[in-house]
Amino acid sequence: MALHGERILIVEDETLIALSLASEITELGGNVVGKVMSVDSALDIIATTDLDGAILDVNLGGQRAFLVADALAARHVPFVFATATSREDIPARHANVPWFEKPYGFDAICQMLEGMCSRNSGE
Repeated sequence: MALHGERILIVEDETLIALSLASEITELGGNVVGKVMSVDSALDIIATTDLDGAILDVNLGGQRAFLVADALAARHVPFVFATATSREDIPARHANVPWFEKPYGFDAICQMLEGMCSRNSGE
């Protein structure tokens, strides 16, 4: 399993989880371009940065992150939901996005992201 320098955005409001995800991504050869804790910060990075993938928590300090999911989808950036939010709360437009419920295994998320990034780049 390797991320071959893919640029990954982490959108997570729990610092320890964000740091653990960043460590896993870096170990697998990925490049973490940001660890952000809010919808606005995520939207800023999405608008200004080339991304290959993202890991998205749905609940960011009480604010839903579906605008972030919409922005990622509009830019054709593959992403996964990694959240404590129930799958039933995910809007239908994002029903096909891979979803991991907390507590989750970091390996499973990184493996899914690796496959998505590879397909997106045509490898």
